[in-house]
Amino acid sequence: MTIQLFDNVMSPEGGVQKGAAQFPPMGANPSAAGRTPPGMPPPPPSSGNFAKRLSSLDGKTVYLVDTGFGGSYNFMLQLQQWFAAHMPSVKTIRKRKPGNVFMDDVDTLWDEIKEKGHAVILGVAG
Repeated sequence: MTIQLFDNVMSPEGGVQKGAAQFPPMGANPSAAGRTPPGMPPPPPSSGNFAKRLSSLDGKTVYLVDTGFGGSYNFMLQLQQWFAAHMPSVKTIRKRKPGNVFMDDVDTLWDEIKEKGHAVILGVAG
């Protein structure tokens, strides 16, 4: 079986996709628009700030975090193989996110990534 990875499907250079779907602005409370599932607390307020983009991944450590969602393990494994073949100077570490797909149990993983990693890819599949 041949597996093909597409590295140009979601490109940051592609910009924001504009379509028919309407989403609340960054930092808006989604529960105010009725988007929080019943029985779930609304998400905490977000500062809306993202980490600065790295100028290069050469010599950096990238954590590949499997969320536990169906297919996520295999996707992260394939992504790790892609990095090994195409960007061998990048060290990749695969980890499974604690807790279930939608919640964390502890901050141990995130603390490790902050201490030892330069970047993280949080992946789902399906």
